[in-house]
Amino acid sequence: MKIDYFSIPEITVSFKDKVKASERFVVKCSEDASHIFAEAHKDCMEHHEEVNVLFLNRANRVLGISCISKGGLDGTVVDIRIILQTALKASCASVMLSHNHPSGSHKPSQADIAITQKLKEGCKAVGLLLLDHLIITGEGYMSFADEGLL
Repeated sequence: MKIDYFSIPEITVSFKDKVKASERFVVKCSEDASHIFAEAHKDCMEHHEEVNVLFLNRANRVLGISCISKGGLDGTVVDIRIILQTALKASCASVMLSHNHPSGSHKPSQADIAITQKLKEGCKAVGLLLLDHLIITGEGYMSFADEGLL
């Protein structure tokens, strides 16, 4: 059987970083992360749900942030594979997940708790840490880590 290698798609993976490690923002606690995530969610805060993920190196310096999902008024789809794919692409050591609640409630839903556990297991399987999951509202945030839900 003859194989035409030119008909097989080539897959490339890239991550372009133009910021010196010493100039990256360091996340020391959930409050630090909440400021970053609040800025990321500012345009959708009370309109629709969005999910953002911070990717951090071993020193908890931010490598980048990515919007993983945009949804409706009361929910959005979170695909763990997309988060892990992006994390591996960025060669990060840990991730922090966030989503906003347009309702203003800080209380996590059962779906929020389930996706957090699923992501935690997925991260563990590929050698990453899930540091936190924050629910962001216009009046503050709730940290899964601070509340002992991780």
